[in-house]
Amino acid sequence: MGQGYYRDVITELKRAGFRQIAAGKGSHEKWESPQGKWVLVPRNTKSRHTANAILKSAGLGAKF
Repeated sequence: MGQGYYRDVITELKRAGFRQIAAGKGSHEKWESPQGKWVLVPRNTKSRHTANAILKSAGLGAKF
């Protein structure tokens, strides 16, 4: 996985019903679930540990 995990994280968030609500500061995006929970996702997510932490904070559990 040379390009990083950004697309994979976004795919998992979309499957869970999250939608992008705003561009965050710098290279981050803000995503919100139907229940109102939100997470910040950096567009340059290259570490699987960071990707898993984002999914965990979204309540989805580790995938990578």
